[in-house]
Amino acid sequence: MSTPTEVNQTTPIESQQVENTKGTIVSVESLSFSIKNNAILKNLNFTVGSGEIYALLGGNGAGKSTTLKTLLGFNKPTQGSVKVAGKEVTQALDFVRGKTAYLPESATLYPHLTARENVEYFLSLADIKKTNEQINAAFKRVALQEGAWERPMQTYSKGMRQKTAIALAILREAPIFLLDEPTSGLDPVAIDEFNQLVRELALSGATILMVTHDVYGACQVANRIGLLRAGELVGEFDAPENGRIDTEQVHAAFAQRGVK
Repeated sequence: MSTPTEVNQTTPIESQQVENTKGTIVSVESLSFSIKNNAILKNLNFTVGSGEIYALLGGNGAGKSTTLKTLLGFNKPTQGSVKVAGKEVTQALDFVRGKTAYLPESATLYPHLTARENVEYFLSLADIKKTNEQINAAFKRVALQEGAWERPMQTYSKGMRQKTAIALAILREAPIFLLDEPTSGLDPVAIDEFNQLVRELALSGATILMVTHDVYGACQVANRIGLLRAGELVGEFDAPENGRIDTEQVHAAFAQRGVK
């Protein structure tokens, strides 16, 4: 990963998109979540559309990962609702999880297996069959170096593991990506490559929700940013047409009164 790599932008995933006439794929409405009367999320409202990158920005303890877990059905809302393609998550778990690719901060892959073996194994668990050519095409699409495909994952950098996990999501035909601190621990070149890949996925129609504490990274890649503080959405920022969100403006809001 010594130089940034161009990502193939000629492979659309229109067939993978979730049907939704309004274009809104993820809808969080008046969402609150508490544990033993301790409010973790407080009346969250935001949406993410098809082909959009939405960054939920906040410091440690702001409620970012809790929001993702609620979207995946691991937390039951105390109040409000979370919908994916118009379906309530708590009532359609299999549907939601079948359409969603979750990428944690450290992708969980078997270190003793190669990238190909990991992909083949996880696809088999989902009863999905793909040819070698299809797997190769996914690796190329995420710009994973061909010489690494048959190497054990324990020799991979974090950026290479992230690419393998996204290749797996593409092969699963997941149109919705939930990314938890996806660039944490990556070097600048790997971050540029990852952001380029995320933009390409969005251009192909994927719906992307990422949570991060990285103000600069969020401004570089997101179409919209939601600022989360102590479980509350305290502001949103939109990218101008053909431009990026103003980093200084977001940083000033992020730092205001400290981030709890």
